[in-house]
Amino acid sequence: MELDHAVVLVTGANRGLGRHFAAQLLERGAKVYAGARNPDSVDLPGAIAVRVDVTDPASVERAVQAAPDVTLLINNAGSGTGQPLIGGDLELIRLEMETHYFGTLTTTRAFAPVIEGNGGGAILNVLSVLSWYHPGALGAYTAAKAAAWALTDAVREQLAPRGITVSALHVGYMDTDMAAAVADEQKIDPAVVARLALDGVAAGVPEILADDVTRAVKAGLAG
Repeated sequence: MELDHAVVLVTGANRGLGRHFAAQLLERGAKVYAGARNPDSVDLPGAIAVRVDVTDPASVERAVQAAPDVTLLINNAGSGTGQPLIGGDLELIRLEMETHYFGTLTTTRAFAPVIEGNGGGAILNVLSVLSWYHPGALGAYTAAKAAAWALTDAVREQLAPRGITVSALHVGYMDTDMAAAVADEQKIDPAVVARLALDGVAAGVPEILADDVTRAVKAGLAG
């Protein structure tokens, strides 16, 4: 799709990768709705702040009313509780699934008719290399991202006949608040990731692999 004419809702756009998405889309000429649980935290000139909590279906429906001209949805909002599945806090484990799986599903179901009604477009789901690689210490996050990957593949098949392409972004650690404890040499610049992802969406690429770690893990799946 042509991003210079796109109308985009980015969830979790107030910081990290989401803010880079919003900023680069504005630079490319798109109209950008910057979604955040606290819209006052959106400080990007030119973006239209929209209150949205992806874990709250009523909040998502209000976002639909606030952004009725969307042609591209970027499901970026995330959480990182650091919980293992055995012995971890069950409520925090549920939060990971509510955010990454049910939140992504809720926004996709809500905005798919909007995008279709506006002539078609695209959806980008921000996933992770941990969609495929599942260390026990991060079990809650990896399980939620694996579920979101399956969701992405399933809705891609359903939405293609409706003129909506669905892309998945897989990436390792980025230099954002969520990965603050990770050594710098292991992290990739989120601005680079945002550019690669947007180029992939524009080209209709179904899976966008943003770094060498992710490409290596994906290549090893067959083994």
